Amino acid sequence: MTSDPLLTLRPWEAPEVTSWGRLPMNAVDRRAGALSLDGDWRFQLLSTPDAPVADGWSSSYVPGVWTMQDTGDLPQYTNVRMPYTEFPPLSPAANPTGVYERTVDVPAEWAGRRIVLQVGAAESVLLVHVDGRPVGISKDSHLAAEFDLTEVVRPGERAVVRLTVVKWSDASHIEDQDQWWHGGVTRSVLWYATDPLHLADVTVRAGRHGDLRVDCGVRDAGGALPEGWYVSGDLDGQPLTRDTEFDRINTEDERVSGFLGEARLLATVADVRTWNAETPELYDLTVRLHRADGTVADTSYHRIGFRDVEIVGRDLLVNGERVYIRGVNRHDFHPLTGRTVTYDDMRADLSLLKRFGFNAVRTAHYPNDPTLYDLADELGLYVVDEADIESHDHAHEIADDPRYLGAFVDRVSRMVLRDKNHPSVIIWSLGNESDYGANHDAAAGWVRRHDPTRPVQYEGAAKLDWAAPDDASDITCPMYAPLEDCVAHALSGEQTKPLIQCEYSHAMGNSNGTLADHWAAIEATPGLQGGFIWEFWDHGILQRVSDGRPAGRGGAGLYESGVAAPGHRWAYGGDFDEPVHDGAFIADGVVFPDRTPKPVMYEHREIAAPVRLELFPHEGLVVSNRQHFRGLDRLTAEWELSLADGGTLRAPAELPDLRPGETAAVPLPFALPRDGGEAWLTLRVTTADDQPWAPAGTEVCAPQVRLRAAPAQADVPAPGRPVTVDADGLLVHPLLTAAPTLSLWRAPTDNDELGGIAQRWRAWGLDALVRKVVSVRREEGRVSVLAEYAGSVGVVRHRQVFTPVEGGIRVVEEAELPDEFDDVARVGTVFETVAGLDLLEWFGQGPWESYPDRSAGAPVGHHSVPVDALFTPYLRPQESGGRHGVRRFRLSAPDATGLAVALDEPRQVSVTRYRAEDLTAAAHHDELVPRPGCVVHIDAAHRGLGTASCGPDTFPSYLVAPGVHRWSWTLRVLSPTWD
Repeated sequence: MTSDPLLTLRPWEAPEVTSWGRLPMNAVDRRAGALSLDGDWRFQLLSTPDAPVADGWSSSYVPGVWTMQDTGDLPQYTNVRMPYTEFPPLSPAANPTGVYERTVDVPAEWAGRRIVLQVGAAESVLLVHVDGRPVGISKDSHLAAEFDLTEVVRPGERAVVRLTVVKWSDASHIEDQDQWWHGGVTRSVLWYATDPLHLADVTVRAGRHGDLRVDCGVRDAGGALPEGWYVSGDLDGQPLTRDTEFDRINTEDERVSGFLGEARLLATVADVRTWNAETPELYDLTVRLHRADGTVADTSYHRIGFRDVEIVGRDLLVNGERVYIRGVNRHDFHPLTGRTVTYDDMRADLSLLKRFGFNAVRTAHYPNDPTLYDLADELGLYVVDEADIESHDHAHEIADDPRYLGAFVDRVSRMVLRDKNHPSVIIWSLGNESDYGANHDAAAGWVRRHDPTRPVQYEGAAKLDWAAPDDASDITCPMYAPLEDCVAHALSGEQTKPLIQCEYSHAMGNSNGTLADHWAAIEATPGLQGGFIWEFWDHGILQRVSDGRPAGRGGAGLYESGVAAPGHRWAYGGDFDEPVHDGAFIADGVVFPDRTPKPVMYEHREIAAPVRLELFPHEGLVVSNRQHFRGLDRLTAEWELSLADGGTLRAPAELPDLRPGETAAVPLPFALPRDGGEAWLTLRVTTADDQPWAPAGTEVCAPQVRLRAAPAQADVPAPGRPVTVDADGLLVHPLLTAAPTLSLWRAPTDNDELGGIAQRWRAWGLDALVRKVVSVRREEGRVSVLAEYAGSVGVVRHRQVFTPVEGGIRVVEEAELPDEFDDVARVGTVFETVAGLDLLEWFGQGPWESYPDRSAGAPVGHHSVPVDALFTPYLRPQESGGRHGVRRFRLSAPDATGLAVALDEPRQVSVTRYRAEDLTAAAHHDELVPRPGCVVHIDAAHRGLGTASCGPDTFPSYLVAPGVHRWSWTLRVLSPTWD
């Protein structure tokens, strides 16, 4: 055992030790003058923190996690359970420890100055040495740690900086956050120098009426402050006023000339431009600390926004307005670098969210990289800033454990001290899924005293009693609460706080069913104000299939449109041979690991549309502005008329001048043709000019109304053209390689599997139904086939009637499900085509994937998509690629030959290269082999998706019930002249 005092403390198993030698957190911006220490560091990975450092060194890139850099210690995913069995505060004996070392040249010009090292983040315990001398310890894997190096380095000379990072610790038990476990220095390392007289902190309070207060803390590295110092500042170049009375009061307290100095700057801004998520107006604030002779000792720059956040009754108000929170939960994540993200990564994340109608981010479940908050300020996103606390596996005991009291208060307070000047931060969160105890109350008390300008939330406190007035949460923020419970609470008369779900609509695999239903209820029910979808990312790590290792930093370009390149795949829990893991539960985002939007993003975009279009019997066509703060001036639009039998017409649209919440009647832009069948009018709304988050012409929504319903249609019989059916009652057709048969099974989605419904389907035998033909009757060219499909329980009777019609075959089907089959995946037809039919064109909802309970974002129209692009590559293969509300479709080869199908009414249709059994059997997409032809499903009824992998299942109205189901369709052969 070494005599090093940092190691003698064994800080990785001492929860009462949150830091040693670490400087206080503050909001002074030092990045502009700092020097980066990022790059390749000498590196060793030890088996335990006590293991001796050897002579041999490899290298590791900082910032980065060693678990993604070919060190032998690989990523591991767990959700609730810890990856080891030791109870808090203990850690396992096998405890990977990374030793980073680098020789640095200390700038000679730093002589006489205060020198500070900043490590942006390290997981999970950081020990710092310089030239072999201990400097300090820090815990809290997601906030920076700063150390004063003034006494241990010499300007003009060289020094050896060593960062020792211990992977497992007592702190790991409160960082159990449903994510990949990594180890390393995950954010940038830098150092900087200041005058001994320096700004210790800057606190900005800027309200919506233009009142500005800037409180400055001042310290001197030598101890007592010198006489005569003062602070000045300016806002957008205009000088601020010094509050001399504040100085006088503190002088009487003997603090200005003592250890801590305080000063206050004031201003009132006339005609202030307020900050909100729609109009994120920012001002440049500069704060200067002066010596007695007027020279500047220190400077801090800030971009600030004037805004108020308050709770009035049961409403959360921003600048006095009740705003809907259309949020998403977000981890710092990258498929090649793990926890390390760049400025470009974060800007791309938030810009994408803005384009799809999100206005809020919850930093689940820790403070994110500091740059994210700058970008949220600039682009306009509300932030729920969450402390680095989750003790999921041992939540109950840790919540009241006094050994962890300091850690709770330390993590919450440091988050607030770092991020308090960001206008985007509107709510502080005490953490996640850590039960509720005295440690939370202590942390909440600190926040409310230090920053009374923002509310505090914590799901664990609020879940005990949604109406409790005195717990640690100012907001009722449940997770995955049934919608009916939320509505009932809002209508009960007992609601005392805003209800904003911190997590809802779990986005695992093919999911997010009933999202539109939720928002219809939220917008119709006072007291409900929104929530945060779980979550932004699918956390798939790009993995080399050949050796099971992460692709690493050099893997850029090995993925596109959600799909990993050949020889690679998106890894999830268990793919790195972890003995303890939670599988694909890590793949639960609204975007794929490469940030490709999943189909649910289009659903959300339409639900959050800034412009709505409605058709009323008396008012006619009505346009409304659904924003909270701005008009429609930044938007432009185009009308699109889709005629079932007449193609698509387009015309420019002039958006009315509407203030937030206003509506206006507008004339129909087209004279509706007498014929043309079903007609739908769409208003395609785009950005009029370049926005910080999107170029001009980016579509932001496409609201739609139906102008005319489809007329009844009948096929013309053609009895002279017989239908060929074989001895087993199966249709024989030159373009089909597998005849149309009954389908009740779908490759289970993650919701189906984790929600338990797939197990019921398997118990019923729906994945292996046995077909037996009962009778085949032929009459005047028409053929009627009766078959029975037997599972483990119950028998389904299925009748098909094939009738020759002009140009093709009409198929009328009926299936009678027994009472035992009270909730099946689908009832419909499946068949397979010959190879070469590579383009799907259809009239119906699209162009992206949609399902019965997730179809609001798919407008009706004429759509055309290559067959290979119809399939959605969810990380674990499952049912995907469906299109809801299809009226007719055709599958064609390049020479325009193929087949066409007309449906009796809008139906659920899917066309992919995979059978349901192909998808069911595969764990990853590299295991799938596309079939040469198309697998086509036409469903009379298809079960909704729901979110039962974590949260409520779909609504009863989207279930497929037993009883008789009827549907019909007409199959025709395409020729090059078919239209």
